Amino acid sequence: MDNRINELRRTIRALRISMREAEAIVHEQINRDEDCSFVAQELIKMRSVMSFLVKERTALGDQEPIVVSSFFIPRRRPTRKLRAAVSPTADAVFRPRLVARV
Repeated sequence: MDNRINELRRTIRALRISMREAEAIVHEQINRDEDCSFVAQELIKMRSVMSFLVKERTALGDQEPIVVSSFFIPRRRPTRKLRAAVSPTADAVFRPRLVARV
């Protein structure tokens, strides 16, 4: 029974880390105005699995908190913002051009 509790604790710890990474990805996609429905659905599936694992662990009598060593998830570099293209002015388009004569 002790092995089963340890296995559940390891699985829960790994799942918590995966959920944090998925949440970070969802936040980044939202900030970039991208579709995040696939990752959000996967996150909901992870939460349902987590709920089942926690219920099983509690049924086995384990009440100790599970500590994850680090919640730090490195952020990606911010994407470059596109500058608006400078449109040519009428003076630049219609100015006389210098042409070399032969």
